[in-house]
Amino acid sequence: MKPERRSICAVYTRKSTEEGLDQNFNSLDAQRDACENFIASQKSEGWVLSRERYDDGGFSGGNMDRPGLKNLLDDVRSGLVDIIVVYKIDRLSRSLADFAKLVEIFDEHKVTFVSVTQAFNTTTSMGRLTLNILLSFAQFERELAGERVRDKIAASRQRGIWMGGMPPLGYDVIERKLIPNPNEAQIVREIFKRFATMPSMASLVRDLRAKGVTSKSWTTSKGIERKGKLITKGFVYKLFKNPVYIGIAAYKGNQYPGEHQAIIDQELWDTVQELLRAGDKHIKGGIAPRKTKAPSILRGLLFSPEGRAFTPGWTSKGSKQYRYYINTDAIKLGKEACEVRRIPAGEIEGVVTEQIRGILKAPEILAAAVREVTMTRSDISEAEAIQTLQAIDQVWDHLFPPEQARIAHALIDRIVIRKDGISIEWKTKGMPKLLRDSMTQPGFKEAA
Repeated sequence: MKPERRSICAVYTRKSTEEGLDQNFNSLDAQRDACENFIASQKSEGWVLSRERYDDGGFSGGNMDRPGLKNLLDDVRSGLVDIIVVYKIDRLSRSLADFAKLVEIFDEHKVTFVSVTQAFNTTTSMGRLTLNILLSFAQFERELAGERVRDKIAASRQRGIWMGGMPPLGYDVIERKLIPNPNEAQIVREIFKRFATMPSMASLVRDLRAKGVTSKSWTTSKGIERKGKLITKGFVYKLFKNPVYIGIAAYKGNQYPGEHQAIIDQELWDTVQELLRAGDKHIKGGIAPRKTKAPSILRGLLFSPEGRAFTPGWTSKGSKQYRYYINTDAIKLGKEACEVRRIPAGEIEGVVTEQIRGILKAPEILAAAVREVTMTRSDISEAEAIQTLQAIDQVWDHLFPPEQARIAHALIDRIVIRKDGISIEWKTKGMPKLLRDSMTQPGFKEAA
């Protein structure tokens, strides 16, 4: 008589939260107990309980990143499992897309899936239909729960309740409520009062940084410390626009009376808002330079002695456009924060261009570059190399700005801008590299 084939049954259990898992008989135990009883009832069919446990306590069913599930799938692929038994379908997954992937894996390895409380067999078309219907309801329930959470948050914000996240400067979070921090609240008041009496964002930020005032330092609910950073214009502007300081809770563009205490009175708030609306005459330099189509051949090469980059900018008067390079510190902290705030683009580009054309005419520099290149390139003659480098100077005024920029970046490492002048740091191997690159562009030689 042919022996009856045994079917190895793996029980999978899951619980979304860790609550109650420390009890002697928890939710995972209850699920497993029901599944084991069901397997025992199928003993006549050759069902045998696997010794391995596949449990996920405290893991969401919305994704497949679960250790117990990963172990189960590894054993499925290894051929150690014939039937997977769960208490309910959503214990295995609440995502229709994820469940489709699981069923594909089960089919590939001839594994049957069974739910104790929702009996069906996934090897049949009817079982698949039932599975998809039940799983669709499970996903609907999950999405509905998400909507409930969002609705609860919205309702709580409408009631002015703090719903978590980084607390604003001036407040601490105690028992899920915003409580004024005396020292920080005083700093916030001084910032508002200072701007109301002297509306200069640049000088305000400069003084705050000199005093070492920083943004909020706090510790997350997970115990992670977030250190504050020195004040910037952007931070102060956001602070002025945050209605939390007048006791308002904002949510998705709407404002509601907050349950927290205001630390700025309405009159001071209105004064500051009016000054902010007044425009650039009160906050000069608070807006980054606009983009321009005009060439900026020294972009990325200009720096202050402290290492701050200069970025291209422009302004216009009537139909005339004026280009310049501005120190990034001047944009963020105001013109008083740097020795040189901005320099006319035409002026600095003219000076640097003269320096570049000067070294292209220097016999000793040309000779060294030609010697290095011709020693490694037998196909380049000394006469051709010299002619190519001399041609760069001759055709410079006819080159497009991107080509002028390429040459400048090939030769220059950086340009340091000081109040009393500039200093150019040349690249050691810049001239030989420029020569090699230019030898592939016969236009230089032909123009000579």
